[in-house]
Amino acid sequence: MIEIRLPPEVWEDVDEGVEALLDKWLVREGEQVATGQPIANVVIVKTNVEVSAPQAGRLAQILVPEGETFGRERAIARLEVS
Repeated sequence: MIEIRLPPEVWEDVDEGVEALLDKWLVREGEQVATGQPIANVVIVKTNVEVSAPQAGRLAQILVPEGETFGRERAIARLEVS
């Protein structure tokens, strides 16, 4: 099982303490995903970011629900890899 986080480059020009908003999940918990498949839309500093699955597998657990904010160290989901 791996944790899905925003890529570090997304946070490069973002001030410490600024949080991102989980705008929308594109897949549901328990669904299979392919490597590179978009799984969520996130907004950070007025910029939309599409989060993709790093590997193929099953979205085992959503850790950040839609409408909630999160910081740079927080995982947004757990992926059970195939």
